[in-house]
Amino acid sequence: MHSDVVASRSADPKDSRESRSESRNGAGPNLDAVSLAIIEQLQEDGRRPYAAIGKAVGLSEAAVRQRVQKLLDQGVMQIVAVTDPLTVGFRRQAMVGIHVEGDVESVADALSAMSECEYVVMTAGSFDLVVEIVCEDDDHLLEVINRRIRAVPGVRSTESFVYLKLKKQTYMWGTR
Repeated sequence: MHSDVVASRSADPKDSRESRSESRNGAGPNLDAVSLAIIEQLQEDGRRPYAAIGKAVGLSEAAVRQRVQKLLDQGVMQIVAVTDPLTVGFRRQAMVGIHVEGDVESVADALSAMSECEYVVMTAGSFDLVVEIVCEDDDHLLEVINRRIRAVPGVRSTESFVYLKLKKQTYMWGTR
């Protein structure tokens, strides 16, 4: 299936799909069409054998293994098991919008160090930071927000959005 994706991409090295010397944020690794196709294969199934990926993208198993390792080393992707927190003992998830006074990055760094903070994003808009937290229960959620997040120097205020039910969580956005 993805061999069609690779074949349909332009052979012109100036094509942004074929050869990327910079990411959309300004700097990043060079990703060619084959690397993008490998990423797409792994997004469909993170346990897909390298031999099957190689067949789909036109490389040997060894070449795929090397490319995957390079993508991992560059921080382009991670291969992880994604769980439903409810099934592994976490009963409460929330998104927390945070207003910051002063240096947003230092607050983001402090929150990133907290194991309960699974997702930390600096934003433009109503909040300076948006943080997803995963907790064991409501008492744990209260402790994390009230005693830990609000205690970080620079946190001015928080607004919590408690999850009632997770309807969709995917990582299949492709590689554009």
